[in-house]
Amino acid sequence: MTIFYSATSNGFYPDSSKAAYLLAGCWPDDGVVVSEDWYNYLINNQGNGKEITPDEYGQPVLISRPEPTEAELISQAEALRASLMSEANTRILPLQDAGALGIATDDERAALERWRLYRVMLNRLDISTAPGIQWPELPA
Repeated sequence: MTIFYSATSNGFYPDSSKAAYLLAGCWPDDGVVVSEDWYNYLINNQGNGKEITPDEYGQPVLISRPEPTEAELISQAEALRASLMSEANTRILPLQDAGALGIATDDERAALERWRLYRVMLNRLDISTAPGIQWPELPA
């Protein structure tokens, strides 16, 4: 099997699919042939702090993934907080409904208070301290 690598897209393209790529108009102009052994090595060893990237000649190589910047860490923390907040809101809504309808059990009222406290604690987090954020514990 012949495999091509495009530095522009940082992607691999098997020759067996070339016709489909050409038909779709996305066969890379900068594709270079990569041996099957090198391809397998790259694919099997990416991750764990390594990523595939083109070298100065347009050939794929593994490099150590750079440490995230402070801005990236803050952005990741903001995304995580938004996801956790969404989960908290999803958990709170039916508990509030049960309370509003006067049919909440003692367990549901207690769960509502735990989730509300969690949501407040999430909202109070200072995201600018990433990566040292002390995330509140998810309610049981």
